[in-house]
Amino acid sequence: MTNPDSFQSTYTTTTESATERSRRTIQRDDAGLVITQAPREEAILVGVELSGAPGFLALDDSLAELALLARTAGLRVVDKISQRLDTPNPATFIGTGKLEELHLLVTELGATVVIFDEELSPRQQREIERVLGEEIKVLDRTALILDIFASHARTREGSVQVELAQYEYRLPRLTRAWTHLARQAGGRAGGGSGGVGVRGPGETQLEVDRREISRRIAFLKDQLEEIRKQRSLHRRHRRQSGTPVVALVGYTNAGKSTLLNALSLADVLAANQLFATLDPTTRRTELPSGHQIML
Repeated sequence: MTNPDSFQSTYTTTTESATERSRRTIQRDDAGLVITQAPREEAILVGVELSGAPGFLALDDSLAELALLARTAGLRVVDKISQRLDTPNPATFIGTGKLEELHLLVTELGATVVIFDEELSPRQQREIERVLGEEIKVLDRTALILDIFASHARTREGSVQVELAQYEYRLPRLTRAWTHLARQAGGRAGGGSGGVGVRGPGETQLEVDRREISRRIAFLKDQLEEIRKQRSLHRRHRRQSGTPVVALVGYTNAGKSTLLNALSLADVLAANQLFATLDPTTRRTELPSGHQIML
């Protein structure tokens, strides 16, 4: 039986190709040393407005937020398309004509990533990839957010949660031949290389042992349960101390970390990015009245 903790080693990766190396840009640092930097992947966004099913945001606002998410993940958005539908196409989500338009746009602009604003089924994702070509990464909003989480998780709990979420998301999608992703290295949540959509757990070659994936998921769930027990113990100790606990709640990039720093003189990362801070943080601070709280 494979050791779940060493499951990552079952993934096979290769070094970057000569073509990929030739695409790297050359820069010089402050000391004049030559450094290379991989070019930013270019993405096209796809939005769908379903009649009779109003979303949380209007289509334009939702696509604007998706563009911010893409930039947070290190992508450069080169274009976007949208379509109004009564119901999604069960095979391709968007209509076949719109998919062909997308194919032509990808070819014209040389984009390598296509991001759908709605979650795609495994079948839809496979069919879209078949039409666009295996060299094009097809992601949805969920995959993009998980990718951002993987690069921003810093604590053990956050890393385990993200890795678990990524495996559970990918498990039903492992039947497809993601040969373009198989060429790229993955890493654990909290960083890694390989471009957007493949950070966190690495991708496999064509054959995937679902039982090993399931074992890894079970292992991560056990790890997460242990972490939650420890966190529960810490919360119980805080309650016993009698110090009130105050939570800052708000939408991503609303300024929660900035407010926490201002109130507690903390030095938590605060950036104008979506999901810049993923892990929960607690700081003790004193109110003007002299009373202390856990913030």
